[in-house]
Amino acid sequence: MQILRDLSCFFRAHWKRYTVGIAFLFLIDVLMLWPPRLVGETVDSIRNGSLTTAHLTESVAILLSLGIALYVMRFIWRYLLNGGALILERTLRERLFSHLTRMTPSFYQRRRSGDLMAIATNDIPAVEQTASMGVLTLVDSLFMTVLTLGVMMVTIDWKLTLAALIPMPFLAWSTAYYGRLLHERFYLAQEAFGEMNDHVQQSVSGVRVMRAFVQEDKDVDAFRRVSEKTLERNVNVSRIDALFDPTIAIIIGFSFLIGLGYGTYLVFTSSISLGDLVAFNLYLGLLIWPMFAFGWLINVVQRGSASLKRLSEMLIEEPDVHEANQPVTEAKGNSIEARHFTFTYPGTSKPVLQDLSFSLGEGETLGIVGRTGSGKSTLCRSLLHQYRMQDDALFIGGVAIERLSFDALRAKIGYVPQEHLLFSRTIAENVAFGKPEATEQEVLRALELAEMGRDLMQFSEGLETMVGEKGVTLSGGQKQRISIARALLMDADILILDDSLSAVDARTEERIVHHLRQERAGKTTIITAHRLSAVQHAQLILVLEEGRIVERGTHDELMLLGGWYAEQYRRQQMEQDVVGQE
Repeated sequence: MQILRDLSCFFRAHWKRYTVGIAFLFLIDVLMLWPPRLVGETVDSIRNGSLTTAHLTESVAILLSLGIALYVMRFIWRYLLNGGALILERTLRERLFSHLTRMTPSFYQRRRSGDLMAIATNDIPAVEQTASMGVLTLVDSLFMTVLTLGVMMVTIDWKLTLAALIPMPFLAWSTAYYGRLLHERFYLAQEAFGEMNDHVQQSVSGVRVMRAFVQEDKDVDAFRRVSEKTLERNVNVSRIDALFDPTIAIIIGFSFLIGLGYGTYLVFTSSISLGDLVAFNLYLGLLIWPMFAFGWLINVVQRGSASLKRLSEMLIEEPDVHEANQPVTEAKGNSIEARHFTFTYPGTSKPVLQDLSFSLGEGETLGIVGRTGSGKSTLCRSLLHQYRMQDDALFIGGVAIERLSFDALRAKIGYVPQEHLLFSRTIAENVAFGKPEATEQEVLRALELAEMGRDLMQFSEGLETMVGEKGVTLSGGQKQRISIARALLMDADILILDDSLSAVDARTEERIVHHLRQERAGKTTIITAHRLSAVQHAQLILVLEEGRIVERGTHDELMLLGGWYAEQYRRQQMEQDVVGQE
């Protein structure tokens, strides 16, 4: 019962609830022993001819009273134990969600989304079952079995009791064997369920791409294979699960057969009375539930154990990035500096950024350009301290990034990533995500600065327009501009636009850049772009190639240099002129 030991902290925290619930279970088990004895005495009274109306009425009244009392007490223990298990489920879900929000990107590169959903939807309820019905069956089956056997030995006949227990070692062996198989197969079934979840999540997210390439049938076939694998593994679990009840029923049947045969012999030899034999069989009937419960307990515990193992394996993972022991809670300036900064992604050996050194003063704009894969986005993410990196290499306001507290760093930076994530909420709620207290006027102002005001008038519900999951109802440019508005509303000291103007046309881009220069005067801005017109106003432009700075300077300086930047800028200007003539 390792899982119960693993959950001991929770049981200790809610010991009053579990103590009272288990106490009522004990009391119910004790009261359950009364009716068989009462029925046995009544049978002996009938056989002896000594049964009176008063005695029969009293027996019936006692049985009715016991039924009502047992009903009330069963309600109480169910409320307490099941309620405690629901608290555990809520606690585990909160802990899981809190853990997921703390984890760094490398964690999500290792873990599939479908597997995380399977843990939340399947594994946590399995653990909850262990804390409710598992505790019930453990306590009730053990106590009821010991108490019933004790009463049978003391009040009826110890030899008859031992004879009836002969098949029980086979029960212990079979349930242990089935339990081990169930643990292994349920763990594999949960893994398969996670794979199926992940496949569904990817298919739903990429449904438009799938239709564009006419791959629906192939994806359906792939899902069928995944679902068949999940079905097969769950059927393997069910095969073992289905063996519990028949095995227990057969063993209990042998116990009844032995008890009835040997008991009848004892009645004929006058070792016990007929009433004793009736009471003995009723007591033996009381053992049916504990025996079935014991088999069910193994089932529940093994499922819960496998699920808790999967949950624990994830919860013990630590974020790659830790806050400093005594973090700096405020960086007074907005300057950014890199000193021979080199960065390598976890799990790889080749550096993505190599020996970067630059300095950006307060209120200046930094442009980062280069070929695809040159390291532009990696440099932006490094400023967010999302990955573990070398000490004293990146500075904000003269403070090394690793020494800044997470809250201080993230409050200082507004970030618009390449992947524009919008929530299935209204436009207003998406824009005000980082500043929920923002007024409607502030939201509208941010949208105007992001050149989204004209588009907003086209929506019949305006700010209350639902954008759908991940902004499915919007165009790429609209999603980008809403993301920019969300960052602008925060009015952060440092704004990072990671290729966030790629989906808008050149004129819209020009107006957005103009608004940025006006509204963010005195604040630091970092822009990565493939269209060089977005960064030509920057005080410093870095050209990256294979993670190294190969050119640096202002737009005019780089044009005079005549390198990659100048060549690319002239080509883009020619393309723009051609488009303008058309």
